[in-house]
Amino acid sequence: MTRLQDRVAIITGAASGIGRESALRFAEEGAKVLVADMQEDKGNEVADLLNAERPGTAAFRKVDVSREEDVEAMVGDALSRWGSVDIMFNNAGFGGALGPIENTTVEEFDITFDVLVKGVFLGIKHVTPVMREQGSGSIINTASVAGLQAGWSPHLYSVAKSAVIHLTKTVALELGDYGVRVNAICPGIIATPLAAGHPKTSDEQLEKMKKGLGKTQVLGRIGDPVDIANAAVFLASDESSYITGHAQVVDGGAFAGKPWRKQGGWITDKRPIKMYRPDDR
Repeated sequence: MTRLQDRVAIITGAASGIGRESALRFAEEGAKVLVADMQEDKGNEVADLLNAERPGTAAFRKVDVSREEDVEAMVGDALSRWGSVDIMFNNAGFGGALGPIENTTVEEFDITFDVLVKGVFLGIKHVTPVMREQGSGSIINTASVAGLQAGWSPHLYSVAKSAVIHLTKTVALELGDYGVRVNAICPGIIATPLAAGHPKTSDEQLEKMKKGLGKTQVLGRIGDPVDIANAAVFLASDESSYITGHAQVVDGGAFAGKPWRKQGGWITDKRPIKMYRPDDR
């Protein structure tokens, strides 16, 4: 498994959930990984796990993606350690402000957009000079199906993810001239603490959520972090070399509509269906 052999990847939000699984998958494919997160204990645990397999190929850095100095230093750290940055996975996020619009405070608005939108903007901004000089690179941004259609999440999360998708497309148009690709991944319901609504959600609670929500999904299950990690590997690799400006939906079919088994009326009727020809009257 060498699809990312010797490439250097930065993954934000890499201490848990989608980011952690992506760090493991990227390393399996041969990448060197800078694990960036606010959670020091969990982040160091991920880096140690990767280094146990391939010493010197991973490091942890504490990063607040809403702070420009942190993001700039993060890119500089990867560059000084390994000499390039080939993959920038802007994945860090959280649920953001909840509740009715009239009860949403300006402070809640600001922190939601600082992390979910500004964090992606800063990651793109500071990796761009490196990738432009290299003449290559893949930037991947975690968005959401909530950014494609209203009704999947709270107001500000939905709007922020929509902004990430649009930023992905506009930057792809700029950086294509330099051989740099920019894409987004739009997960559906994924079994992570974020989806469960609490960062300290236990494995037992996640399993309960999987069983409950899985019954409502087209494929009979909700997504696992590895489903998104696999999509990220594809977008980071040469297999996607002709894909840019794309918002890749990874949702087990949920965005397509209700499962056949959940639709009522004639569509689930098991009686034989009479087929009519155009000349039948």
